[in-house]
Order: sequence, then C-alpha cells, then structure tokens
Amino acid sequence: MSVLNGQNVLLGISASIAAYKSAELVRSFIKLGANVRVVQTPSSKEFITPLTLSTLSKNPVLSTLTKEEDKDVWNNHVELGLWAHIFVIAPASSNTISKMASGECDNLLLTTYMSAKCPVFFAPAMDLDMYKHPSTTSNIEKLLSYGNFLIPPGEGELASGLVGKGRMAETEEIVSFVIDQLYSNLPLSGKKVLLTAGPTYEAIDPVRFIGNHSSGKMGVAIANSLASLGAKVELVIGPSKEITEHPNINRTDVVSSSQMLKACDSLFDKMDVVISAAAVADYKPKNVASSKIKKKEQSLNIDLEPTIDILKHLGEKKTKQVLIGFALETDNEEENAKSKIVKKNLDFIVLNSLNDKGAGFKHDTNKISIIDKHNIVYRFELKSKDEVANDIVTHLIKIL
Repeated sequence: MSVLNGQNVLLGISASIAAYKSAELVRSFIKLGANVRVVQTPSSKEFITPLTLSTLSKNPVLSTLTKEEDKDVWNNHVELGLWAHIFVIAPASSNTISKMASGECDNLLLTTYMSAKCPVFFAPAMDLDMYKHPSTTSNIEKLLSYGNFLIPPGEGELASGLVGKGRMAETEEIVSFVIDQLYSNLPLSGKKVLLTAGPTYEAIDPVRFIGNHSSGKMGVAIANSLASLGAKVELVIGPSKEITEHPNINRTDVVSSSQMLKACDSLFDKMDVVISAAAVADYKPKNVASSKIKKKEQSLNIDLEPTIDILKHLGEKKTKQVLIGFALETDNEEENAKSKIVKKNLDFIVLNSLNDKGAGFKHDTNKISIIDKHNIVYRFELKSKDEVANDIVTHLIKIL
C-alpha cells in the first residue's frame, strides 16, 4: 500500500509540449490508489485533450471558471483547492510559474492554486534559455519561499532541438518526489524497524514439524501500520499466507527459529526499533531424521531441546534500540508479562490472552493490553487487528 492510497491528487496542466506526459502521470497516481482530478489551462488543451485525461482519471476535466455548457454556473476553485490533499502542477510553464509567483489569477488553475491548503508541487517545463533567465529563477525562488515544492527539471534534448536543463521530470521521478516528500513529514520517517511475525516450524523429519497456529496476521498488520507512517520495516516472517505489498516493507521469509535468529542478528545493530511479534517455538527436536519416519505400532518418542530465546538474546545485545515483545498467556497473564519485561530488557510488552474471545491466533480481531517497563498497564477493547496494530504503533510513537 502506497502513502498515496486514498489521497486526493489534483493535477494542474499548463501549456507545454511536455503535457503529453500528463496522461501517464494520471495513470501512475491512480495505480498507487490516489483519487485524481485534472484542471487545465485553456491553452494546454492544444497539447493534450480533456477527453484523454477525463477517461484516465474517471473525472471531468475542468479548464474554465464557468461551466462550458452553462455560463451562469461557475467551477468552484475553492472547493477544488479544499478537496485536494496534494496539488501537482506538471508541466508548469514559464508563464504559469510567473503568474503563480505574482498572484495573477486569470484562469481556473491559478485561482485554484491560490485557494489550495495542501502541499503544492510544480514541475517546470521550458526551453534552456527560458529556465536560465533571471526572471524565471526569481519566480521559482518566490514559489519556494511560499512553501511550494520544486520538482527539478531534467537535462536532455528539448523541443527546440537544444540540449540542456529545462525538460519536465519524467513521470516516475515526479511520483517518487511526491512520495518522498510525503514520507518525510510522517512521524516514523527515517526510523528503521525490525519486526518478527508468524510461527516457526521445527523439523522432525523432511515432512513433519513442530509448530503452532500463528497466522502472521497481527505481525503483518503492524508492519503495514509502521510503513504507512514512514518507517522502513524489515519484516522477518515465518511460514504465513499473509501478503505484504507496501514498498516500505522488506520481507524475509524463514521457516525455523534458527533461521529467524540468524536474520534478526544480521539486522539488529542497524535498527531503531525491534518488535518481536512472532510465535517462536520454545522447543525443537534434538535430532532431525534425514528421511521420513515410518509409522510403527509402538509409541514414538522425540527428544526435544530448547530453542534460543530470540527476544532475550536481542535484549542482551540492546544498545539504543527500543525493544518490544509480545506475550500470549492463559494463566496469570499480567504477572507473567511483567516478568518478561525484566528478563528480556523490554521497553514495553503487548499482552493478549487466549481466555479472551476473539483474541489470539487466526482471528481477524484481537484484544490487548500494553504494559510498559514501569509496570503501567494500558488496556484496550476487542478490535480488528488493523486497529490493534495502530494502537501499538501509536504507543511506540509516544515513547520515541
């Protein structure tokens, strides 16, 4: 899921040969989950038709201050400016940049710009000498001083045949610039988080294992919540059918506790936060059969040995990291959870009980308590795992 998912993106198009790129820009924003509306300057319609843009955006394209079919009805630039979460003007011609800088409002795009309350991005598109001209330089500096964001033009062959700086940034560069800027304002921007999730399977033989009922749902919900708030997430996950799509999540799939430990060890030192949501097996077979164990009439005994406690191991290595654990209990829940905070050097622990209906493995809901290292308990009602994830991440942000 992209940071643009569900965002209202208003795309402004001024008169430039680079307007042909605007069609792909509309498609790119929509693919990332954004709602897109387009406003054109009247002269930009000579370069790209409203029909193309309305078909791609699935919204009417606006270009005049009044309705073309009814001159007594106006296109509400104030409503457009308030609707937008993000306003991207691409291409932004020298003429449009000049008018934006001076506050001139002679078309719908410019009046909407003056009404916008959201971040405004502009991508210049003009010839080399126009871009270098002192008036353009001065106008761009004014726009930056107003709090707008410049998407730098690229270098290359221009419409005039000259080669130099002035061509509008490519579609992927514009989208990446917008995304990076949005992430930079999020509360977990720049934070690196290691998160473990799912079960581990400890092999008995090539076809059998010791495992548990963890689905990985809770861990993936936390990963999505962290990523949506700007964190770079290293997700180390045991066998799970859960899908991760957010670009801020780097997924490492493992099977056994030893594989999970190795992955965590390699990442731990670079992390700001570590969240251990995985249901790691406490025991594993001492000896793993190399071939399938045949069924016999007599009982089968398997010698088990403890697995390494990954969370405790990381707690002993902890330097600057915020360390968060999970406890799934059936008896003496809070007392057991509090003891784990001390034993494993945790900053807080998330407790859920199998005694609570709708909590625990495989459910789409969960009921938790958060206990911090000062033994303060924060209790939450039964919620969806996505909402629970948001509660956990909100608590994390508070202590960060």
